[in-house]
Amino acid sequence: MTDSTTSGDCGNCLGRRIFLRDAMTAVAMLTGLSTLAPLEALSALETSSSRALRYPLPATDGASIDTANEVIICRSKGDVFAFALSCPHQNTALRAMPSGKGFQCPRHKSKYQPDGTFINGKATRNMDRLPITREGNEIVVDPAIAFESDTEPMKWASALVKV
Repeated sequence: MTDSTTSGDCGNCLGRRIFLRDAMTAVAMLTGLSTLAPLEALSALETSSSRALRYPLPATDGASIDTANEVIICRSKGDVFAFALSCPHQNTALRAMPSGKGFQCPRHKSKYQPDGTFINGKATRNMDRLPITREGNEIVVDPAIAFESDTEPMKWASALVKV
């Protein structure tokens, strides 16, 4: 047996395998996201600030994902939250679970409630919340700042908009 990372025959095999695995995982995640309801694709509206993103205020409970900016917008039980798209465990893109039951990491199966609270799995903390404010019928999110529940519990708890 030879190690594919040092063999002269296939010095790049391991790198190609990792690339293909990651590419297929991304395709599978995007395919899976497209089958969930009430999940919607979301794009930020233009804003004058280079950091802040604007989104329409969600009219009903459900989740929307802005993959370009790696932001999840979720309305649940009269509250609107903005989350970082990546799982706090190992930064894998999260996906919405069916029927508005929350979110799940496809890599290690960590599960979260719709408000980002950790339920179970390999993660050790809640989803990261982003600062969010309401301006009329829009919400404004700063994706450059993420509040972690274990290091900034007060900021994490207040990062929501009541509707």
